Parts: sequence; C-alpha cells; structure tokens
Amino acid sequence: MRPEITLAILLAYFAMLIIISWYTSKGSDDTSFYTGNKKSPWFLVAFGMIGASLSGVTFLSVPGAVATSHFGYFQVVLGYMVGYIIIARVLLPLYYKLNLTSIYTYLEGRYGNYAYKTGAAYFLLSRIIGASFRLFLIAGVLHLAIFEPFGMPYWSTVAITIALIFAYTAKSGIKTVVYTDALQTFFLITSVILTIIFIVNKLEWTWAETITNLVNDPNTQIFHFEGNGSNVFWKQFLGGAFIALAMTGLDQDMMQKNLSISNVKSAQKNIYVQMAMFLVVNIIFLSLGALLYQYAATFNITDFSKPDQLFTSIAMKHSIPVVGAFFIIGLVAAAYSSADSALTALTTSFCVDFLGYERNGKKTDKKVRSKVHIAFAIIIFLTILLFKEWNNDSVINELFKVAGFTYGPLLGLFAFGILTKRNVNDSHVLPISLIAILFTAAYYFGLPHIIKDFKAGFEVIIINGLLTFVLLYIDSIFTPQTLKS
Repeated sequence: MRPEITLAILLAYFAMLIIISWYTSKGSDDTSFYTGNKKSPWFLVAFGMIGASLSGVTFLSVPGAVATSHFGYFQVVLGYMVGYIIIARVLLPLYYKLNLTSIYTYLEGRYGNYAYKTGAAYFLLSRIIGASFRLFLIAGVLHLAIFEPFGMPYWSTVAITIALIFAYTAKSGIKTVVYTDALQTFFLITSVILTIIFIVNKLEWTWAETITNLVNDPNTQIFHFEGNGSNVFWKQFLGGAFIALAMTGLDQDMMQKNLSISNVKSAQKNIYVQMAMFLVVNIIFLSLGALLYQYAATFNITDFSKPDQLFTSIAMKHSIPVVGAFFIIGLVAAAYSSADSALTALTTSFCVDFLGYERNGKKTDKKVRSKVHIAFAIIIFLTILLFKEWNNDSVINELFKVAGFTYGPLLGLFAFGILTKRNVNDSHVLPISLIAILFTAAYYFGLPHIIKDFKAGFEVIIINGLLTFVLLYIDSIFTPQTLKS
C-alpha cells in the first residue's frame, strides 16, 4: 500500500476521534475529566474495555505466538474470568461505597499516607513504562509504513502520535475516552474479521471446512498440563485470574472507565458483558493466528523474521488493499485505545493523589491539570525515544516485565486491607513492597538457572502479592492493633 494512501487513512481516522472529542466536550466541567460526570453508558464502557485490554502488542503478538504456545493463551483468558468476577463482586462495591475518584485513595483510609502515595507511585511508574513500551512498538510500524517514506525522522512520528492522543483527551478526559475507545474497539475487531474473511476466501474454504481445519490444527491446542514451562495450565489460569484482578481491578487506568458509570449495578453489568465479549474476541484473535500460519504455509510466505511480524506481513504485503487499510486502523486503534486512557489516568492519579484535587473540597485548577497532562505526554515521548536509543529488544522486554512486578505489591496491599482488619506501620509499606519485588525478581530471573526446564510465567504476580501480604502480616504483629474501620 502506498504511503500517501496509508497517511490519508490515518488522518481520516484521527479526524473522527477529534470530532468525537469536540462533541463529548460540550458542557464539560471539572468532574468530566475524572469521572465523566458518572453518566457513561455501561454497554459502551464494556465494549470499549475490550480495545483497552487488547493493546497494540496483543494485536500483533497473540496471533503470532500461536505457532509456539498454540491456543495456550486462552488458559490465561479463562483465568481472567475469575478475576473479573472478583472485581465485580468485591472491588466495585467497595469503590462505589467510598465514592472514589482515584482508587488508591482507599489505601490512605486503610493504612495511611505513606501507603497511599506508594500505591499511586507504583501505578504511575508501571503505566508510564507500559504505555511507552506499547507505543514504542506501534510507532516503529507506523514510521516504516507511513512517515519514513516522506523522509521524516523517528522522533517526529512519536511526537505526532502522542500529540494526537493529547489533542482529543486534554479537555474532557475520561468522558471522551469512553466513546473513542468504543470506536477503536470496533475498528480493531473489524480489521481482524476482514483478515480472516480474506484468508478463508484465498484458501477457497467453506466456513464449515475452516472450522474443521482449525479443530484439526495442532496449533489450536488449548490446555497444557505437563512440564515446568510458562504455558502450563495452573500457571496460566491462576496467573490470568490474578493479572485481571491486579492489572484491571487495581489499575486506575482500567477502573476509571468503570467508575464513570452512574451506579454499581450498572458497573457490575458492564464487567459481566465485558467478560463474555472478551472470551469471544480472544477466540477470534487466536483463530486468526492459526489461519495466518496456514495461509503462510500454503503460499510460501517467509518474509517475516519474528512471529509478531506475520500479521503485518500478510496484511500489508500479501492481501488486498482494504485488508491493509483496516489493518493499519486496527493497529492504531489497539495502541491508542490503551494509550489514551493511560494518559488520562496518569493525569487523574497525579492530580488527585499527589495534588489533592477533588478531595476534601479542593477544586481542580484547570491550568495546572493541563500542565500535568502535557508533562506526562512529554515523559512518555522521552521514554519512547530512550527505548529507541537502547535498541535492545531483550532489555526493553525485561524492563516491561519488571514494571509489571509493581502490581504485586498493589495486590498484596488491597488484599490485606480487604481481608483483614489488622494495622501495619504505615511508614513500613514502601520497604515491604520493595522487598517483595526483589524476592519476586529473584524467583523470575534466578530459578530458571537452578531448576532445569523451569520457566517463570504469569504466576509471578501471585508470588509477588503473597509475599507482600505475608510481610504486611508480620509487620502487623509488631504494630499496636486499634480497630480499623
């Protein structure tokens, strides 16, 4: 596809996002940015959350990983369902009861100021690295496909990407993101379905033959019960449950959308509908992966060096233009549906948790909030350029994994706070969390050198959270116990 056409498609797509931003910003006030005035339609949030959960990395890597891990990722997805139920039944009622804008405010009431700031700081660190990592990967694809042929440097691609996100989130924040995420989810799913239709037609299969071939394909094996690898069922399933619990239920980015719904019953309904759609969408993604490999084998397509490049290669080089066009839109939608809410959540957390806005009667200073929004956009921009400068995939991947370790302490803090009434020394929370992270890192990076064929997987978040919980309990033994509400 010619760069001029791809650029025109991209500009048209962003024009739609800007129009949505203009429309949703009408009548906006201070609370629109943080909570959408508690008027977000639950069904729209549920649909948009699919795109927010499936980042640009997932968009490329889940289909590509089918050759090595088969449909094993679906074990993680099944675990997500357990996590979502806990979010709906335990966390959402708690958040709505306390009328939270930032979910980390809970930690202040339960433990104290140090725990509160620690939890919020871990979120900021995790989300900055996570959002930058995802945009870094997508910016590389956009740069090669669109901007490099026009002689533009890489940094300008990144700057344009982030500037566009800033443009449609700056005024109304989450009120706009709920609608743009729904649009982006639509394009994301549409791009995958169109690619599947194209492949099935090119292979000259009926839909009945397609299902039969998928069932008989060794790559569609779901369950793996043997071995010490990262894809064994208990690691994937339990890891998925706790990942959903921590990285959705304890993540301001993901929960801010849920808290923009008017009442807890509708918010719970949103989670249940999201669960059902998430199962279906992931089956579609995994099926696409199996079909991509069958298509590549049939037509001897070998011009990709990594599994996550297969989707790009077939969509952009070996298909009809409409598939390529929707692939670009789907890729951008997958990246932006997580990046736009991340930038909004970072601004919300800093303004509420560190500047104290919308708490204890302190109103938001819009000029300051705007500066915070700009500051986080610049931080993400510089982090992406740093990743580019490193130019080392293994280092960047490991940094991304380590950033995920910070969700473990959040899991332990919230679990200890909800499941027990015991007090801890508030000033000890940060060192306790750091110790838990260090021991988890030792497990993740050290144990594979001790146990043959052992590979750590999604279970690390359970170990991290459990270590935090145990250390908090030990600390509580030496802390005077006055009843906590």
